[in-house]
Amino acid sequence: MKTKKPSSSSGLRTDWGEVADWYDQLVGESGSEYHREVVLPGVLRLMAMQKGEKAIDIACGQGVLCRILHERGVESTGVDAARELIAAARERGPAEIRYDVADARELNFLPPDHFAAAACVLAVQNIDPLQPVFRGVARLLKPGGRLVIVMMHPAFRGPKEASWGWDESKKVQYRRVDRYLMPRKMPIVAHPGKSPGLYTWTFHKPIESYVKSLRTAGLLIDAMEEWPSHKISTSGPRASAENTARKEIPMFLAIRALKIPNLITPAADSTIPF
Repeated sequence: MKTKKPSSSSGLRTDWGEVADWYDQLVGESGSEYHREVVLPGVLRLMAMQKGEKAIDIACGQGVLCRILHERGVESTGVDAARELIAAARERGPAEIRYDVADARELNFLPPDHFAAAACVLAVQNIDPLQPVFRGVARLLKPGGRLVIVMMHPAFRGPKEASWGWDESKKVQYRRVDRYLMPRKMPIVAHPGKSPGLYTWTFHKPIESYVKSLRTAGLLIDAMEEWPSHKISTSGPRASAENTARKEIPMFLAIRALKIPNLITPAADSTIPF
């Protein structure tokens, strides 16, 4: 099985550079269907940007969010570890958007207290450890600045550890969860069926790990939302049960945290993994 080359302190490269062409086609100019219908509208609402403010997209990929923010009069910066995706973002333009090839854990090249908001969209689970990311973002944000994170819901959508099931007696579609609290890393096949043996890594952490990591970086959570899939089943004997399950079991978890200067936090609890 072909592995990705080491990148930094974790020893694992987890960006999408080696499958950049496929990923670019998947996400495209304005995002995938889930981006357009669920994720990006929620991110924009939580970021609450005003015209003329500055924002940074961490792990920006080919720049979908940066372009939307730019169209709304926001001064946008995007960073991503995949040189190939940054090249695609720059090619799409416009030239006013700044893009940098950079590790999300190493953001010291950017000025402190500079951005009104930051976002990390469907990428935080591909980054480990988390603490350098959140410390770096806290440094970049102005006092009161906001960080918006969106991830696949770690309680219900863990790859290989959660799946749909059907209860024939109750005519109910349910979500089975086999593991949750213990942190772990898992290989995820990139570009299924097209690049045999090529995979990237995802790092599962429970929600409490995100809370602790944000808190110790001086970022205080002020909003947490759980977003279901927008899809609707219109035919088949299980359509009604499928639609109920989608509404009840969220697909995404969104967190907004604010930079609070001189935030006093409890002593670190070694029992909660980062």
